[in-house]
Amino acid sequence: MQDIIDLDAYPLDKPGTQAHAALVARCRRALTRDGMFDLAGFLKPQALAQALDEVAARQDQAFTHARDHNIYFRKDIPGLASDHPALKPFRTVNHTLCADQLGGVLQRLYDWPAFAAFLAATMEKPALYTMDDPLARLNVMTYRRGEALNWHFDRSEFTTTILLQAPDQGGLFEYRTDLRSESDPNYDGVARMLAGQDPEVQRVKLVAGGLNVFRGRNTAHRVTPVEGETARRIAVFSFYDRPGVRMTEDEQKGFYGRAA
Repeated sequence: MQDIIDLDAYPLDKPGTQAHAALVARCRRALTRDGMFDLAGFLKPQALAQALDEVAARQDQAFTHARDHNIYFRKDIPGLASDHPALKPFRTVNHTLCADQLGGVLQRLYDWPAFAAFLAATMEKPALYTMDDPLARLNVMTYRRGEALNWHFDRSEFTTTILLQAPDQGGLFEYRTDLRSESDPNYDGVARMLAGQDPEVQRVKLVAGGLNVFRGRNTAHRVTPVEGETARRIAVFSFYDRPGVRMTEDEQKGFYGRAA
């Protein structure tokens, strides 16, 4: 893994050492304080370039995901009127490569046990597991001019990404930490945020090659529309705190246009 990750700066391969413990502690503090952590320069430049080349070679296989949705990706929410402002409609457009279309650098990183072990430590979990889903376990999403990933909550508690290519302009990551909880859906708070009335929404310009982890299940987030000729490309790694997780056939078809 020495050829992929800057293990001098980020010693994922040395659990039990002081350097590894210090890195985990730093990430935990950031998650508590900001709801996310970002490790700039996580991928070595040559590994980043190789990953981009591998993605570009398969881009003609990508599924164009164009979907009208609300923040929940559901039409009916129990106890919520259909015209509630928390159900404001949006449009998401991106071009997705699935795990069975990828390999090389990103697949090696995803399947490296020390990667999952490190993420579990930062999230204070006993263990994390790769998905069994042959499509959803690893994705690369490309956003072109005018395209965006709109407001949503994630299925998993934490979301792990590496930006592969930043656009010329736009494509910024916006998020609102802990907008809801397991016991309180906070529909009125969601409506205020969607109306642009929440001062706690944060905006981040991610740098290519950095590892970014954030609390996605209860954190509303989006990517603003891309501007300019350079597309935004980002890898998404899916881990769960239990083995055997996979999407349903309907979910696969909704996100990827096919089932596996």
